[in-house]
Amino acid sequence: MDNILNYPTELLLLLFLIITFLQSALDKILDWKGNLSWLKSHFSKTPFKNMVPFLLGTVMVTEIVAGILCAIGLFLLIVQGDGSIALAGAILSCLALLMLLFGQRMAKDYDGARTIAIYFMPAIFLVFLLHS
Repeated sequence: MDNILNYPTELLLLLFLIITFLQSALDKILDWKGNLSWLKSHFSKTPFKNMVPFLLGTVMVTEIVAGILCAIGLFLLIVQGDGSIALAGAILSCLALLMLLFGQRMAKDYDGARTIAIYFMPAIFLVFLLHS
C-alpha cells in the first residue's frame, strides 16, 4: 500500500499506457483486415505503400510488448517499488508513438500527428519520472 501512495503519478501514467496500447493492439488483432484496408489507402502516396502489412504488424507487436511491460512494471512498482520494467515499458511506448508519428507525418496527416504528440507527452513524462 505504501508504494501506491509513493508513486501515484507513475501508476496512473502506467495505467494510461496499458489501456492505450493493449486496446490499440487488440483492435488491430480483432480488425486486422479493416485496419489494413484503411492504412493501405492512408499510405498509398507514401514510400510505405508496399510495406503496410509489415509495418502494421511491427506497430502491433510493439504496442503489445509496451502494454505488457507497463502492466508488469505497474505490478512490480506496487509490490516491490521497482520501476525498472515500468521504465522499459514507458520507453517502448515512446518508441511506438514515434513510429506512429513518423507514419502520420509521411502521410501528411498533420491532425493525426498532433494527436500522437498529445499521447507522447504523458509517455515521455513517465520516462522522466521513472528515470529520475
